[in-house]
Amino acid sequence: MGEVETIELDTCGLQCPMPLLKAKRALHAMEAGQRLRVIATDPGSMRDFEVFARQSGHLLLASEEIDGVYIHVLQKS
Repeated sequence: MGEVETIELDTCGLQCPMPLLKAKRALHAMEAGQRLRVIATDPGSMRDFEVFARQSGHLLLASEEIDGVYIHVLQKS
């Protein structure tokens, strides 16, 4: 089985709702099963991506904060 392609999206410096809007646009252009790694500096992104995954059906594989940088990994459903 091959490696799953992961696309990276840097939204550092952008405030809510821009990280989520850019992620939605990126996911729309992706194929099912591909992963999107979003890097953000907006603390609200932790809540935003959790709610978005629950409502959209995409999988939130990881969400973590490292030194004020928030990293979210989603898999397109």
